[in-house]
Amino acid sequence: MTPLAFSRLLAYGLLAFPLAFVALPIYVYVPQFYAEHFGVSLSVIGTALLISRVADAFFDPYIGGLIDRRGEGQGYGRFILFAIPFLIIGFVALFHPPNQHGIVIFSWFFVSLIVVYAGFSLASIAYQAWGAALTPLPGQRLRLTSIRECCGLIGVLSAALMGQLASFTWLSWLLSVSLVVSAACLMRWTPPIRHQPELGQLSLRWKEIFANPNFRSLFIVFVINGIAAAIPATLFLFFTKDQLHLGAQSGYLLLIYFVSAAISMPFWAAFAKRTHERDAWLLSMVITIFSFIWTYNLSTNAFVGFGLICVFTGFSLGADLALPPALLAAVIHHAGHSERYEGSYFGAWSWINKMNLALAAGLSLPLLDVLGYQPGTSSVAGLHALGVAYAILPCGLKCTAAWCLWRSPIKSL
Repeated sequence: MTPLAFSRLLAYGLLAFPLAFVALPIYVYVPQFYAEHFGVSLSVIGTALLISRVADAFFDPYIGGLIDRRGEGQGYGRFILFAIPFLIIGFVALFHPPNQHGIVIFSWFFVSLIVVYAGFSLASIAYQAWGAALTPLPGQRLRLTSIRECCGLIGVLSAALMGQLASFTWLSWLLSVSLVVSAACLMRWTPPIRHQPELGQLSLRWKEIFANPNFRSLFIVFVINGIAAAIPATLFLFFTKDQLHLGAQSGYLLLIYFVSAAISMPFWAAFAKRTHERDAWLLSMVITIFSFIWTYNLSTNAFVGFGLICVFTGFSLGADLALPPALLAAVIHHAGHSERYEGSYFGAWSWINKMNLALAAGLSLPLLDVLGYQPGTSSVAGLHALGVAYAILPCGLKCTAAWCLWRSPIKSL
């Protein structure tokens, strides 16, 4: 198979910018935004995030199957175009609510989440399935995911910077323009994958997906590792503001974190090429554990110390972003399902990712509420609970994920 030119890979990767731009404000800024501006309790926010994400997650396998059952000769682009209005409308509504309280603001919050999640699910599943079908070549596979995730990191960096320096109105405008431009580039210059349905089954049931031992092992690692990453993401603004007293610098710390991730991409691609994608991912987990555990002992105003931790953990994030999708593409190809069942696999994959985020927010926020932590608190018990939830728990989960990855059979792919 002829390798794809860099321009083709870049045309594909650009859509990751607005998709990541959507994700960061929802996962990081929303809890604090509704807690501080509208007085919504953490338990209510956590419950709403849990219900909406779980409901959205259970639609992902259906979306994946729907994509696989598309008509003969049809590609992935039509699903992405259909998703764009939902993304824009849901995002704008989420960050421009009416000046209300109580059940009105909760209903607006919940419905806006459902709309933006629906658009994000449809677009991201079709987008990732398209990427997995573009090439079965191992080197090209990792190059494609690295370019895509680099574009996504630029989107995250832009969201973090604008969240620090600009209003949510500017965020909404940038999202809308970038979605239209990147989708146009995707449709114009990315090679289409035309569906060629075979007789019989047109999508895979979960029973058949999980019958694959390589997918099962990758699934287990991704779930545990994903929850370990989602908990700090959910609690980041609370920890930097109340524990470290660095709320004004939180945007810059996010920039350090994501810039480090972007810089690390070439290293992880080269290291994985010399060894294996599994070994590179395992090394990144070890780096994260031995750097992030120090977060628990940081004192207030420790900008330099936390900044260094952001450098090392951000460097490891590059592997977390680029390597799991590449491994999943290898699993699909090894199973003989390339260009046929990518939608089914990435529907299940998206479900996993959503459940990670749902569990992180739905369990950690109400638990902190029960343990006495409230935003803006100076309670010793509340801050101790915040520190354990933010630093100790994720490191324990990361150790478990690393052990499972070490024992997994996916190195043979």
